[in-house]
Amino acid sequence: MAKITLIDDDENIVASVSLALESHGHAVKAYYDGAAGLEALESDPPDLAILDVKMPRMDGMEVLRRLRQTTSIPVIILTSKDDEIDEILGFNLGADDYIHKPFSQRLLIERVRAVLRRANPQENDAGGPPDPAAKAIKRGRLTLDPARHDCLWENKPVRLTVTEFLLLQSLAQRPGFVKSRDNLMDAAYEDQVYVDDRTIDSHIKRMRKKFREVDPEFDAIETLYGVGYRYRES
Repeated sequence: MAKITLIDDDENIVASVSLALESHGHAVKAYYDGAAGLEALESDPPDLAILDVKMPRMDGMEVLRRLRQTTSIPVIILTSKDDEIDEILGFNLGADDYIHKPFSQRLLIERVRAVLRRANPQENDAGGPPDPAAKAIKRGRLTLDPARHDCLWENKPVRLTVTEFLLLQSLAQRPGFVKSRDNLMDAAYEDQVYVDDRTIDSHIKRMRKKFREVDPEFDAIETLYGVGYRYRES
């Protein structure tokens, strides 16, 4: 069903996670340190990467940071339950989701399925009626094409992760309307996946940074403190 690259230095976790994913039809390639894993991700990009945070040679955060310089493939990070800083840093670097250790195989499969569905919405609706959300959106200087996962600002490409793209799409669909953080969570995450307000804020912060690398005056995503966010068409 999907090509998944798993990077974790714990042999037991690699064995159990690989078995769970393969039992659901996925093809898994496993690596036990960050440096080897990054090389594999760059030479043979998968549909999804799962990264542990603490690894020898190169930790998961550094792998993610380097990966995001060249690609927007979906990434799930594995983190200890007590390491809240890992979650915040991971989202700031562009992770799409996280899973706390220890975790059940059922939770893992649900998170993998959710991220893959968000990454390929057109494949999930094959044979069904056209999805209005899959139509290209033009809002002033912004162009979004969900089918191709393309984002352009003044015809210049802006590389967004799956989650960032879904958040921007939700905002741009109704310019001027305020979307609460709960609204944005529903747009970007499956119902069974809970994330807190800081997660949405981290994604928005990173998204703005990417647009300002293309246009230093970018201000189309407005914050209404205590309420949420809105897209201002210009």
